[in-house]
Amino acid sequence: MCYWFATCLIAWGVLSVVSTYWHPLHWYSASITLFATAIGCVATWNRNRSFYCAITGPLFLIAGIFFLFADLRIARVNGPLVWSLLLIGTAVAFLLEWRYAKGSSSTEGV
Repeated sequence: MCYWFATCLIAWGVLSVVSTYWHPLHWYSASITLFATAIGCVATWNRNRSFYCAITGPLFLIAGIFFLFADLRIARVNGPLVWSLLLIGTAVAFLLEWRYAKGSSSTEGV
Protein backbone atom coordinates (compact mmCIF):
# COMPACT_ATOMS: atom_id res chain seq x y z
CA MET A 1 0.00 0.00 0.00
CA CYS A 2 2.86 2.38 0.78
CA TYR A 3 4.47 1.62 -2.58
CA TRP A 4 1.20 2.37 -4.39
CA PHE A 5 0.71 5.61 -2.44
CA ALA A 6 4.28 6.78 -3.05
CA THR A 7 4.03 6.01 -6.75
CA CYS A 8 0.69 7.84 -7.01
CA LEU A 9 2.12 10.85 -5.20
CA ILE A 10 5.17 11.01 -7.47
CA ALA A 11 2.99 10.60 -10.59
CA TRP A 12 0.63 13.32 -9.33
CA GLY A 13 3.62 15.64 -8.79
CA VAL A 14 4.98 15.00 -12.28
CA LEU A 15 1.55 15.46 -13.85
CA SER A 16 1.11 18.68 -11.86
CA VAL A 17 4.32 20.02 -13.39
CA VAL A 18 3.03 19.02 -16.83
CA SER A 19 -0.20 20.88 -16.06
CA THR A 20 1.72 24.17 -15.83
CA TYR A 21 2.49 23.79 -19.54
CA TRP A 22 -0.70 22.06 -20.69
CA HIS A 23 -3.62 23.82 -19.08
CA PRO A 24 -6.44 21.26 -19.51
CA LEU A 25 -4.78 19.30 -16.73
CA HIS A 26 -5.08 21.00 -13.36
CA TRP A 27 -3.37 19.76 -10.21
CA TYR A 28 -6.80 19.49 -8.55
CA SER A 29 -8.75 17.95 -11.44
CA ALA A 30 -10.30 14.49 -11.42
CA SER A 31 -8.44 13.52 -14.56
CA ILE A 32 -4.97 14.16 -13.14
CA THR A 33 -5.86 12.33 -9.92
CA LEU A 34 -7.19 9.34 -11.84
CA PHE A 35 -4.15 9.27 -14.14
CA ALA A 36 -1.84 9.30 -11.11
CA THR A 37 -3.86 6.51 -9.50
CA ALA A 38 -3.71 4.47 -12.73
CA ILE A 39 0.07 4.92 -12.83
CA GLY A 40 0.25 3.76 -9.21
CA CYS A 41 -1.83 0.69 -10.05
CA VAL A 42 0.35 -0.19 -13.04
CA ALA A 43 3.50 0.19 -10.93
CA THR A 44 2.03 -1.96 -8.16
CA TRP A 45 0.96 -4.60 -10.65
CA ASN A 46 4.41 -4.56 -12.20
CA ARG A 47 6.03 -5.02 -8.79
CA ASN A 48 3.60 -7.37 -6.99
CA ARG A 49 1.45 -8.83 -9.79
CA SER A 50 -1.64 -7.91 -7.78
CA PHE A 51 -4.70 -9.10 -9.66
CA TYR A 52 -6.88 -6.16 -8.62
CA CYS A 53 -4.32 -3.71 -10.01
CA ALA A 54 -4.63 -5.37 -13.42
CA ILE A 55 -8.33 -4.44 -13.29
CA THR A 56 -8.29 -1.09 -11.49
CA GLY A 57 -5.37 0.39 -13.45
CA PRO A 58 -7.25 0.41 -16.77
CA LEU A 59 -10.46 1.47 -15.00
CA PHE A 60 -8.78 4.54 -13.52
CA LEU A 61 -7.12 5.33 -16.85
CA ILE A 62 -10.40 5.15 -18.76
CA ALA A 63 -12.19 7.28 -16.15
CA GLY A 64 -9.34 9.80 -16.31
CA ILE A 65 -9.68 9.99 -20.08
CA PHE A 66 -13.43 10.59 -19.74
CA PHE A 67 -12.88 13.46 -17.32
CA LEU A 68 -10.09 14.89 -19.51
CA PHE A 69 -12.47 14.84 -22.49
CA ALA A 70 -15.00 16.67 -20.35
CA ASP A 71 -12.38 19.27 -19.38
CA LEU A 72 -11.45 19.71 -23.04
CA ARG A 73 -15.16 19.93 -23.92
CA ILE A 74 -14.81 17.09 -26.40
CA ALA A 75 -17.60 15.10 -24.78
CA ARG A 76 -20.17 15.47 -22.04
CA VAL A 77 -19.55 13.20 -19.09
CA ASN A 78 -22.02 12.20 -16.42
CA GLY A 79 -19.65 12.53 -13.47
CA PRO A 80 -21.74 10.68 -10.87
CA LEU A 81 -22.21 7.77 -13.29
CA VAL A 82 -18.46 7.52 -13.99
CA TRP A 83 -17.63 7.67 -10.27
CA SER A 84 -20.29 5.05 -9.50
CA LEU A 85 -19.00 2.67 -12.17
CA LEU A 86 -15.45 3.25 -10.95
CA LEU A 87 -16.46 2.44 -7.39
CA ILE A 88 -18.29 -0.71 -8.48
CA GLY A 89 -15.38 -1.80 -10.67
CA THR A 90 -12.90 -1.25 -7.85
CA ALA A 91 -15.07 -3.18 -5.39
CA VAL A 92 -15.42 -6.06 -7.86
CA ALA A 93 -11.64 -6.07 -8.43
CA PHE A 94 -10.94 -6.26 -4.69
CA LEU A 95 -13.57 -8.99 -4.23
CA LEU A 96 -12.04 -11.01 -7.05
CA GLU A 97 -8.58 -10.52 -5.56
CA TRP A 98 -9.84 -11.60 -2.16
CA ARG A 99 -11.56 -14.63 -3.64
CA TYR A 100 -8.60 -15.51 -5.87
CA ALA A 101 -6.01 -15.04 -3.11
CA LYS A 102 -8.16 -17.01 -0.66
CA GLY A 103 -8.51 -19.88 -3.12
CA SER A 104 -4.82 -19.98 -4.08
CA SER A 105 -3.52 -19.81 -0.51
CA SER A 106 -5.73 -22.71 0.64
CA THR A 107 -4.38 -24.99 -2.11
CA GLU A 108 -0.71 -24.15 -1.59
CA GLY A 109 -0.31 -26.47 1.40
CA VAL A 110 -1.80 -29.44 -0.45
